[in-house]
Amino acid sequence: MGSRIRRALSRATLAAVGGAAGAAVGGLISRQAASSGAALGAFAGATVADVRSDPGGFLAALRSDDEDEALDEADDAATA
Repeated sequence: MGSRIRRALSRATLAAVGGAAGAAVGGLISRQAASSGAALGAFAGATVADVRSDPGGFLAALRSDDEDEALDEADDAATA
């Protein structure tokens, strides 16, 4: 339960920081760009939080099963 709360707070924090940064950059151009920049920044921040919380990392979904097995074997050999 605690990990879910920490993950949600991390995601919200990074989304807020991303939104603020996007709004600041977009605000240099116009009000509409500030709004769009905030939305894109918040989306990017939430995405970064999800990637950081994933134990497999960003490219885990792209790996084949053979590579996963080889990595697991290498981890087992390193800890033995």
